[in-house]
Amino acid sequence: MQSATRPASSGGGKVAMGLVGTAAVWDGGAAALPHGFWAAVRVWLEKPQVANRRLCGAAVEAEGTVLLGEGGEAFPPLVAGWGGGSGGGQEGRAAPGGPAELGRLWREVRGQLPAGQGQLPPPLTPWGGPGRHCELRAVLRTLLPRGRPLGPPAPPTKELAVQDVYNGTVTFLPLEENSEGKYQVKKCNIYQIQLTHIKDEEWCISIVAAFPEDWFSDGIAYPKLEWLGNELLSKLAKWSVEQKPSEFKSTLSLISIAKYSKVYQDLKEKYKEMVKVWPEVTDPEKFVYEDVAIATYLLILWEEERKEKGLTKKQSFVDLGCGNGLLVHILNNEGHSGRGIDVRRRKIWDMYGPETHLEESTIIPGDSHLFPDTDWLIGNHSDELTPWIPVIAARSSYSCCYFVLPCCFFDFHGKYSRRQSKKTQYREYLDFVAKVGFVCGFHVEEDCLRIPSTKRVCLIGKNRTYPPTDCALIDKQITQFIDNRQTCAVVTCDGRVGFNHKDCTDGGCKELPENATETAGTTWMPGFQPREKVEQIRNCASLPRDFVDDVVLNVANLLLNAAPQKSCSNRHGENTDTWNQGESLSLKEVAEHLNKETLKRLKSEYGGLQTLLKNNHQVFEVLNGRVHIRDWRKEKPSRKTKPEVKRRLSAEAFKTRLCWFFIHHPDGCSLPSESCPYAHGTEELRQSQIIKKKKHLQ
Repeated sequence: MQSATRPASSGGGKVAMGLVGTAAVWDGGAAALPHGFWAAVRVWLEKPQVANRRLCGAAVEAEGTVLLGEGGEAFPPLVAGWGGGSGGGQEGRAAPGGPAELGRLWREVRGQLPAGQGQLPPPLTPWGGPGRHCELRAVLRTLLPRGRPLGPPAPPTKELAVQDVYNGTVTFLPLEENSEGKYQVKKCNIYQIQLTHIKDEEWCISIVAAFPEDWFSDGIAYPKLEWLGNELLSKLAKWSVEQKPSEFKSTLSLISIAKYSKVYQDLKEKYKEMVKVWPEVTDPEKFVYEDVAIATYLLILWEEERKEKGLTKKQSFVDLGCGNGLLVHILNNEGHSGRGIDVRRRKIWDMYGPETHLEESTIIPGDSHLFPDTDWLIGNHSDELTPWIPVIAARSSYSCCYFVLPCCFFDFHGKYSRRQSKKTQYREYLDFVAKVGFVCGFHVEEDCLRIPSTKRVCLIGKNRTYPPTDCALIDKQITQFIDNRQTCAVVTCDGRVGFNHKDCTDGGCKELPENATETAGTTWMPGFQPREKVEQIRNCASLPRDFVDDVVLNVANLLLNAAPQKSCSNRHGENTDTWNQGESLSLKEVAEHLNKETLKRLKSEYGGLQTLLKNNHQVFEVLNGRVHIRDWRKEKPSRKTKPEVKRRLSAEAFKTRLCWFFIHHPDGCSLPSESCPYAHGTEELRQSQIIKKKKHLQ
């Protein structure tokens, strides 16, 4: 399956004066079309931000079937008309006025169309077919702009999208609200996406504008026509034949995207100064804006809960494994009483002030760590506590709820062991944590957050599946589940846990006594290991310098001697000289040539050999599991758009370290001294002016 996009000027397909662009699409025998086309359109309708980065999303406000005839009534949604949809449960929503309101809007809009009689102007394909096929599908959506660095965000834009299944078109009618509260069609920006079957497996997707000469681009909701004909069209063509069902929910499927956008921009502006004063070694932009996004989600979720349950007081919370504590700081500032607990104090805690409640303490799942007066428990990348949080919530009180954002994979007793190969490890782990919630008697909901992380699926338990009178029964069910999850944990004399990775659900494991979680007294899992108070650095950075230098030299010699010398071409394709760039070997092949003591020492570090080689990026390049000698002549020059701070750091690091190739490579350095960022001899060495790495210096 493949597609080729070409601009309107090149001809082909439905060529007309208003043709913005057309893309040839080949189905490839997979029978993806036309179903895949409607799925692609659904993505553009519900998640326009994946194509247009200046939008933060879209809110579908009403949806249903409308008539092309005089009546203009609206009927309940026909989900099948969209090829099943891809909006994560967003089908079938209606405006406050219901189908009648959508029908009224449709009659208003239809009467304003420039062709008259409720029809579309050429070159757009008219609605309807033989026998006046009169049913159309209408979706009213609001496009939500992202916030702007300067000034207020642009106002939201409403559109009525009208789908004609018979003709394979979806027409977008921009709406503007007048002083009387009625919608008028912004005729200059009417456009249509068309699907045409050419022959056999060949199809064509086109975008046509009704009045291209009058098109108004605001640079946000309505980019230039060239963008529609290139960027959007190419994505629609790709999605139409490659659309795969996601194993995760749509982003922000449980809350209002419009409300999220506003609250997020307000909080981002309010807490942006944290980026400049961040004292931790972690990336300030990632952590600050990620916690702002999580706080935004929780604030809206809790506001909705107060409306649903008729609550007036803001919810209390405890963040277990709170880390830097910024999430706690934001939630406290926004009026929610609560605290964060972590095994290790962070430097930034001292900056928050007394209004932010943070505790340095170790959480051991058991009777001594229950929170009966707390409304919500939070587990934001809570590692070994993640599967325990639903349990702690269930046993704290009948009204206690929880929010977890799983990251690292932990079971009740230690690292999580995979049991299925048909799912990704991440999906399998999410299902496990969700199952814990179900066992604990929660209705577990899943959502996907909008955060700068690959692990962004959260699980929420805010309602129970059982009445309060069944608490003892559920507690016994929880105990049995935890017992069955223990993979024969053996508690050693020093408190560590060893594992016999045999599934204990068949009752065949006898190392632990029956009902071990009950006999442990106040601790529910004997041998539970919380994270260490002092964080160990195990990324090869703490290895002795002479040991690292020895490994680097051995591996480099191995690569240099593995094959005859090869000539090299620079980035312009010119043949340079016979500077020996060595051979590439797999990590496994390199490891086989190292002695056992070296490998044993590396094995205790996260990433082992690969991490050490990547740390020494001056000498090596590790790509797709293969190790290469780095040839600095092939390195791309720095982009002109490189951030000022990074350019400054690069300049300050210039010639502050000796060139490994100048000293050790048999042919010396491949670059002349003036081009090499490293010093060719001690006489070129400059004193490093970098006191401390920071992402932001101001």
